Amino acid sequence: MMQRRLPFLALLALSTTALAQTPAPATDPNLYLEDIHGARALDTVKRWNTRSLAALEAKPGYARYRQRALDLLQADRQIATPDQIVGDQVLNLWQDKTNVRGLWRVASLASFSSGKPVWRTLIDVDALGKAEGKSWVWKGATCRSPSYDRCMVALSNGGGDAVEEREFDIPSGKFVADGFVVPSFKTRLNWAGPDALYVATDFGTGSLTKSGYPRTVKRWQRGTPLASATIVTSAMQDDVGIDSDVYTEADRRYAVVSRNVDFFHSKRSHVADDGRLVPSPLPDDAVLNTVLDGRLIATLASDWRGIASGSVVAYGIADVLAGRAPTIERVLVPTKTQAVEQVDSSRSVLWVKMLDDVSGRLVSLTRGTDGVWTQRVAALPSSSTIHLDATAGKDDVAFAMVESFLSPPALYAVRPDAKPVAVDTLPARFDASTMQVEQRFATSKDGTKIPYFLVRKKGTTGPVPALVHAYGGFRNAQTPTYLVDQPYRSGPAGLFWVEEGNAFVLANIRGGGEYGPRWHQMPLRENRQKAYDDLHAVGDDLVRTGVSAKRKIAVSGRSNGGLLVGVAMEQRPDLYGAIVMGSPLLDMQRYSHLSAGASWIGEYGDPDKPADWAFIARYSPYQNLKRGVRYPTPFIYTSTEDDRVHPGHARKFAARLEAYGNPFFYYENPEGGHAAGADKIEDAKRAALVTVYLNTQLGTGAIR
Repeated sequence: MMQRRLPFLALLALSTTALAQTPAPATDPNLYLEDIHGARALDTVKRWNTRSLAALEAKPGYARYRQRALDLLQADRQIATPDQIVGDQVLNLWQDKTNVRGLWRVASLASFSSGKPVWRTLIDVDALGKAEGKSWVWKGATCRSPSYDRCMVALSNGGGDAVEEREFDIPSGKFVADGFVVPSFKTRLNWAGPDALYVATDFGTGSLTKSGYPRTVKRWQRGTPLASATIVTSAMQDDVGIDSDVYTEADRRYAVVSRNVDFFHSKRSHVADDGRLVPSPLPDDAVLNTVLDGRLIATLASDWRGIASGSVVAYGIADVLAGRAPTIERVLVPTKTQAVEQVDSSRSVLWVKMLDDVSGRLVSLTRGTDGVWTQRVAALPSSSTIHLDATAGKDDVAFAMVESFLSPPALYAVRPDAKPVAVDTLPARFDASTMQVEQRFATSKDGTKIPYFLVRKKGTTGPVPALVHAYGGFRNAQTPTYLVDQPYRSGPAGLFWVEEGNAFVLANIRGGGEYGPRWHQMPLRENRQKAYDDLHAVGDDLVRTGVSAKRKIAVSGRSNGGLLVGVAMEQRPDLYGAIVMGSPLLDMQRYSHLSAGASWIGEYGDPDKPADWAFIARYSPYQNLKRGVRYPTPFIYTSTEDDRVHPGHARKFAARLEAYGNPFFYYENPEGGHAAGADKIEDAKRAALVTVYLNTQLGTGAIR
């Protein structure tokens, strides 16, 4: 187990030479908008916010949508999820209408498993923020093993990625006087021992990479200043950063340090008890998962030693530390339709959450004395999305949440040799009997079959407005979740949309992890257009099959999905009638110089290299906006405090639209980080804004 669960038109007919001669950023009149808190930039944002909110909040139904969204998102009846299981205790963050930012609390594993947990509040995040004059947002906890009595808790002021880390004592329910404290930054830490931490943070001049992440891991001993912590290892300045992982089994810790060369490749070493660094035999693109029975478990992102990419493998850590060549064990090899999404361990069982044609399954695996792994498939509801929430280190139990578009979440306790037991199930929040879900496949430009889910009312015959959500990047699969609470898909806006007679579509385009590493790798770098072709194929399929009609289709996306829909808006204004663009990447010439952008060069390429800029420039939304084109009117939203995707992307795109005389709606939340919302109140507001925007741009019901 890990110590922490962490917690996104046709092509322009220009030659490569012409594209490579895009004006240098110094000539960009909108560069001032990159000054996040600059007075001129904020004045512009305020003007756009005021104008857009005044228009959208005055639309019919806004107040009703907002209140219903808030009621749904803050319902008293919720499932308390096991955010972490530490020893024989369960930790949970509870949020409702009274506790907007949440209560961090603890219950015994026994009481939680019974479905009647007895909670003890550890931190009232709202009260803490009020007392300290901060807008604290909970970002998780890292607890020391095997006692699990102390945790480093992460708090973000406003919801960004930067956090302040403080040591907290669970038995007393108090922060530790003179305990470990790490100032606000994008810190990564783990417990190195009962009184020591591995810390990667901002140590001053020269301690950060070009991506703005730490480049040095240090071992910090209690009672000494952070500045005197001992260096474990360092990354290069051109690397993404450095990181440490600590896996625990009973009273044993297994530490690994990773020099992250790019987003998908890392040089990893085990940390021996004497401090030696011993390289892992794994390929650089493997994904580390957990430790079980002294074996490191990992998922392959490429073929290796005759083992197919996407497979789960294992090796003995003791062999590596002793200088022996370890035996590489094949733990699980997925089929062509399957993908491994998540791997974790309990006391003696390995748990693997998988997809099979984008439908979830949970597999438990045990290792025999002969080194052969035997698997069992948990008898959970089919055609569903499964979330592996937590596993127990002292017992062989896993907790899995199961849901679908029309089925409310249900939490199950799962054991390898027993029927899953429902711990809690939410009541239905809407009448699903009037709706239906289909999985369909569109054919992309190169012949690849692209799955998508279609949700609409039963008996719908004529074309209706459609909302298509997609992402297509960074291995992140898009799976069906209950229509009430879809935070990355504008909350319950999808529910409102279907209830009013429209179609909601979730597109599983390439770039995600729906079919494993190959699905992610096909549209990388110079092949990015494949992801965009996939989205267009889904839209065209909706028209071809009579589900919707041209310019009656909206596309929505967040983060990398914001880039996706920015491209869609420009490449196919004939097809799309509305664009919901959240926390977007848009200026792909400057992205690697803004916030955490340099860390994504492995996904997109390096725009500072002419050869890479030649293919990036073909789709970069900011550079490809043209005067005189009738684009769909977009709704652009972001956060001033987004320290992952710089708000300058959204700002500059809006400014260029304005300069070219194109209409748009814009809302920049003053806090909320990359999520563009720090709590459910803000999420409800955005759901209402998106809904009235869609109604305005596309109308509702059958197209005449």
